[in-house]
Amino acid sequence: MTNTTLRSVISDARLVAGKDLRLEWRSRVTLNQLLPFALLVLVLFAFALDPDRSVLKDATPGLFWLAVLFSTLLAIQRAFAVETVDGIIDALRISGLDPAGIFLGKAAGIALHLLVVEAALLVGVTVMYGASPSGLLLVVATSIAATAGLAAAGAVYGVLAAGLRVRDTLLPILWLPVVAPLLIGATQAFGSAYEKSSGAGWRWCGLLGAFAVLYTAIGFVAFEPLLEES
Repeated sequence: MTNTTLRSVISDARLVAGKDLRLEWRSRVTLNQLLPFALLVLVLFAFALDPDRSVLKDATPGLFWLAVLFSTLLAIQRAFAVETVDGIIDALRISGLDPAGIFLGKAAGIALHLLVVEAALLVGVTVMYGASPSGLLLVVATSIAATAGLAAAGAVYGVLAAGLRVRDTLLPILWLPVVAPLLIGATQAFGSAYEKSSGAGWRWCGLLGAFAVLYTAIGFVAFEPLLEES
């Protein structure tokens, strides 16, 4: 990829991400839907497992990432639902924007929404579960790497399902098995951060970074034909 092409991709990605963020600013979907949903999931987990905080502390990493996973599905569906209204996705195809740039823009928009949700969830598990990590740097690095992978895979499968009538039910079936390694790795890394054994956690974080790069590379290659078929 030449420097000129790379600049074009980045410029197109900024346009797409900016559009999505402006839509979010007007609709307040993250504030009014994603955040309440994610926090409600934490509350339900607390009631379903045990009122004993020691149990919740031990389960915090897994519960945190399950809440993120459910919230990601809503974010992906929202990101591509706006494109299917009034044929906007057709406008994207003929806009002249680089498909790789569209992919990066959609993934970046999803990732930014998720990072806001994750910040709120970290506060939520600290207050409700009484769990606070000792390895804050590992938590931040894990969140960024896992979020990048979730968003990249979400952008690929989101455009794949966008043109289908059953996209709301098909998307979880397609997407969840693919991101299972991310859920496992992020849970293990968080577990190390909360258990004060960050050495193993950094290895899991490195694996998450590798998956994020892999899913991003797949998106660069696969997004254009999927966009044409959607």
